[in-house]
Amino acid sequence: MRVVFMGTPDFAAPLLEKIVADGHEVVAVYTRAPAPAGRGMGLKPSPVHRLAESLSIPVFTPKNFRGEETLRLFAAHDADVAVVAAYGLILPQAALDAPRLGCLNLHGSLLPRWRGAAPIQRAVMAGDSESGVMVMKMEAGLDTGPVAATARVPIGPDMSCGELHDALAMAGAELMTEALRDLERGALVFTPQPDQGVTYAQKIDKNEGRIDWRLPARALHDLVRGLSPFPGAFFESDLGHGVERVKVLRTKIEEGKGAPGEALDDRGLIACGEGALRLVEVQRGGKAPMPIEAFLRGRPLPRGQALS
Repeated sequence: MRVVFMGTPDFAAPLLEKIVADGHEVVAVYTRAPAPAGRGMGLKPSPVHRLAESLSIPVFTPKNFRGEETLRLFAAHDADVAVVAAYGLILPQAALDAPRLGCLNLHGSLLPRWRGAAPIQRAVMAGDSESGVMVMKMEAGLDTGPVAATARVPIGPDMSCGELHDALAMAGAELMTEALRDLERGALVFTPQPDQGVTYAQKIDKNEGRIDWRLPARALHDLVRGLSPFPGAFFESDLGHGVERVKVLRTKIEEGKGAPGEALDDRGLIACGEGALRLVEVQRGGKAPMPIEAFLRGRPLPRGQALS
C-alpha cells in the first residue's frame, strides 16, 4: 500500500522501519520540525526524521495543518492510509479524510484509559500493573476513535517508563504491521471504545518531578520510575557543595521510619511519609547517571541528614 507515515520520537521509529521492511511504499514522512538542542542549541532533527532520511524517504515538517497548501500537499500524496505514532500535531478532519482508507493511530495505552499526550508516563506513575498498545482509526476527538487491534504489556513493580516505552514500541511495530496486512485485504474490524473507564494523560509538567518526602514510599517509587529516564524525579538539597538538584532514576521500597526526608542510614535510605525509599541510581546536573554508591563518595549523606 501507499503509506504516509507521521511520527516524531523514538517510540515511532521502530514502526517506520517495520512498515518499510514489510514492503509497503512509504511515500512521505511527516514529523516535527528540528528543534534547538544541546549546548550549542543547534537544530536537531527528530529520530523519525533521521531514520526517514537514511531510508531516502521525503520528509515534511509543517508547523501545523491549518494551511490550505499543507492540506493540498498532504492529499497529493494519494496515500491508501496514513499511519500515525506520537506525531505531536493535531490533524483536522480534512487531513483525516485525505487517505483512501483513513488514518490509523498507534496509541501507547489500553484505551480508553490514558487518552492524551503522556500515556506511558502516566500509567507507571499511577502504579498500573498493565499497559499496552492499540491500533485505532483516528477521528476528530482526542484518542476517541474505534479500536481494531490490541497488544498487552505487563508493568512490573520496578519497571521504569523507559523500559515500558521500549517494550511498547516493539509491540506496537508488530501490531500495526499486522493491522496493515488486514486492512489491505479488507479484514480489519473496528470496535467503538467503551464509555466507561476514560482517563486523560496530561502532558508532564516539570514541577511534577519534585519529590515530596511526605508522600508514601510506594507513591514516590512510582513517581521516580514513571519519570525515568526523562525528565526525572528530583530533590534539591545542600549536600556540602551548595544547594543542587539531584535526579533520582531508580529506587527500592524498604522498611524504615523517620521524619520525611531524613536519611535513615549512610547508604541512601530516606524516610517517607509512610515507609522508606532506597536511592539506587541518581544523576547530578550535567553528569551521567551513577549508582548511589558512587554518588555518596562525593556527596556523603549521613544518618540524620534531611533532604528538602
